[in-house]
Amino acid sequence: MDPVTLGFIGVGLLVALIVIGVPVAFAAAVIGIGGLWYMRGIDTAIGLSGIVPHATSTSYELSVLPLFIAIGFLALHAGITRGAFQAARLWLGRAPGGLATATIFASAGFSAVSGASTATAAVFTRLAVPEMEQRGYDRALAAGVVAVGGTLAALIPPSAILVIYGILVEESIGRLLLAGIIPGIISMAIYMVVITIVVKRNPSLAPSLEPVRMIEKLKSLTQVWGILAVVGVILGGVYFGWMTPTESAAVGTAIILSIAATRGMRLVDLKAGLLETVKTTAMIFMVIWGVLVFVRFLAFTGMPAMVTDAVLELDVAPWVILMGVILLYLVMGMVLDGLGMLILTLPVIYPAIIALGYDPIWFGVLVVKMIEIGLITPPVGLNCYVVHGVRPDIPLEQVFRGVAPFLVGEVVIVAILVLFPEVVLFLPDTMMN
Repeated sequence: MDPVTLGFIGVGLLVALIVIGVPVAFAAAVIGIGGLWYMRGIDTAIGLSGIVPHATSTSYELSVLPLFIAIGFLALHAGITRGAFQAARLWLGRAPGGLATATIFASAGFSAVSGASTATAAVFTRLAVPEMEQRGYDRALAAGVVAVGGTLAALIPPSAILVIYGILVEESIGRLLLAGIIPGIISMAIYMVVITIVVKRNPSLAPSLEPVRMIEKLKSLTQVWGILAVVGVILGGVYFGWMTPTESAAVGTAIILSIAATRGMRLVDLKAGLLETVKTTAMIFMVIWGVLVFVRFLAFTGMPAMVTDAVLELDVAPWVILMGVILLYLVMGMVLDGLGMLILTLPVIYPAIIALGYDPIWFGVLVVKMIEIGLITPPVGLNCYVVHGVRPDIPLEQVFRGVAPFLVGEVVIVAILVLFPEVVLFLPDTMMN
């Protein structure tokens, strides 16, 4: 069989297995090993499959991932999340849809110590939705805001998905983390504008809150210093070149542990946070191992190079191909999760995009933004399912109705990233080595 044809068959099998529910790690690994076995024999297949996990797990760059995951779970069990939400509520509650806007801000704050979209959505479904309901907010709006707020964790450092992208395409983790900051801030601003417009058109969706004294607002800021410290260490250390991403993540973890100790974190909560960290890390490492075996198989087939050559020979402008890639990610986001999208597309699309002259850091942020949109787009919309899973009394269609206005905002955000790539590249290009 022609190797390129075999590569296409491998991709098709991977899509089929993922669609029917086979875990991504196992699907990618089985197809990769099977393909290598068919092409190069059992010795090569077993040899590469053994080398990849060891080489990956002993990589210094990959050690940043479990540390970032630990920061998120320890912050959750230390109770830092509730303080951030209460502070945002006091400062923003009087604005139109103020409690919804406060949820976006608090979600961004938790994202800055979490890096996990579904965890952020789950936490604020428990924390913010009941308070919005108590204050008379429309339930669909409340659920939609929480689902959308959770997507910020995909961009705002420390983003696990950006780290995985960097590992898969062998790009600088530090530059990728810095590249997500301004797009994350832009996303927050657009979400706030959407909330304001929706509430201005129908004030009954979000009644105004009572005024709060300035002294209470100032006192609330003491609840957010931990988040600011962690963000400052991670981003400042990487930007100024004082620390590697792994070193900054280690210091951030130490800060979170110190805060947890001062707040009287129970041993059972510490154990739970560490156990969840280990489980999540093991799951992500398995996915990475399986994907890298699959990528080795595709490299032997020559399929990615063939696709790159075919794309370069197209008699169209590069931006037309880019729009096609964006539409592809939009459609895939409706049926696949973020990791699945990266696994299926990067081995084939990434070489072609880079050959067209697009910056790999900018493309990484754009891809992650499209993954964010997929998290709130039906019929899958993983964050929407998380909200419904935590609150089964909120129908899934109500959650999707709540996120609908924000999808218009997402189109605006993607347009900004495409038309003004400098908003992504400014911080990475000015970082100090």
